[in-house]
Amino acid sequence: MARKSAAKSTPSDQTQGASAEASAAQPQRIIKKYPNRRLYDTTTSAYVTLAEIKQLVMQGQAFAVKDAKSGEDLTRSLLLQIILEEESAGAPMFTEAVLANIIRFYGHAMQGHMGAYLESNLQSLILMQSKMGHQSQNIMTQMQDQMQKQTAQFLNAFGLKP
Repeated sequence: MARKSAAKSTPSDQTQGASAEASAAQPQRIIKKYPNRRLYDTTTSAYVTLAEIKQLVMQGQAFAVKDAKSGEDLTRSLLLQIILEEESAGAPMFTEAVLANIIRFYGHAMQGHMGAYLESNLQSLILMQSKMGHQSQNIMTQMQDQMQKQTAQFLNAFGLKP
């Protein structure tokens, strides 16, 4: 699911590599999605809910969602569905402006770079968070402010409004 540049190895690539090695130790779970929208975990031989799939994500477990009939990979659309439900639940992470700017990148020459940019920033945030061990809310606020400034600079460089 992750896109990596073959040109150079970064700390986030190494983090992703460690995650890939950990998930390689466990076989990837296959979740089958049936036409009636039910999700079936082939590892546990039980139907699962979207909330249980979210728990797999939170636990860092590798899984793939496949259409039971065609075998098509539906993992991305299921992850987007989880994000949509979380955003609709009352405490959204993305403002309307952020969502509008993400939409503007579709079809833009920088579309491929936007995903890599977001992924890199998220990996940096995760790395800083693990190093800090949730020591200070003030530091998190400072990091969020810094990321907003970097995002605004990135968008301004390509003539898009932050």
